[in-house]
Amino acid sequence: MSATDVPTAPTPAVFTARALLLDMDGTLVNSDAVVERIWRRWAERHGLDGDEVMKVVHGRQGYASMALLLPDRPMEQNYADNARMLSEETADVEGVVPIPGAPEFLASLRGLPHALVTSADVPLSTARMAAAGLEQPDVRVTAESVGASKPDPEGFLKGAAELGIAPEDCIVFEDSGAGIEAGRAAGMRVVGVGFRAGFHGPDALVSDLREVRVEAVGDGTMRVCVG
Repeated sequence: MSATDVPTAPTPAVFTARALLLDMDGTLVNSDAVVERIWRRWAERHGLDGDEVMKVVHGRQGYASMALLLPDRPMEQNYADNARMLSEETADVEGVVPIPGAPEFLASLRGLPHALVTSADVPLSTARMAAAGLEQPDVRVTAESVGASKPDPEGFLKGAAELGIAPEDCIVFEDSGAGIEAGRAAGMRVVGVGFRAGFHGPDALVSDLREVRVEAVGDGTMRVCVG
């Protein structure tokens, strides 16, 4: 993002969908405090500018962020470093809280097709959802489930497939540029959550999940009102 970029303003909209695919960090869970602590320590160890590192890491798996930040480093080192980072992140849940409206939003989805699609692995996603007091969706696509990190669409396509819903009938909820790009590449509409999402032109934007209402229509579809 450049200094001249201006984020999209919150946009009210009404969508019809058959399934919702939900990112975790920044969308359901505010884990920014942990992410900042751990990635800034990593940046310092590698002589990188912490502010520049933070522009890259949101939404991606750690190894993919490292590959962008240290392009000359062998990928095997990125995978090993990522494993250590995941252990650190899983053990550190201080400051992890729900995004405003997340508990009510998830409660409104009970019985409706939805899935978690996160760049976190199973231990990390379990720890953060628990720390935020949020229930886990029955269908979860985590780092172990995919071969490519966001912005690759694999995770969202896999979530749709596991729910048995066509991609064009799904709506993605995302906060990061990488995640929004992945949702678009999957052929899905994207609702951006939070200020960060506004820089990446989602189909609609909300400040947090208090601005989202989901209603079952009765014919296998749901009405999603945002804004």
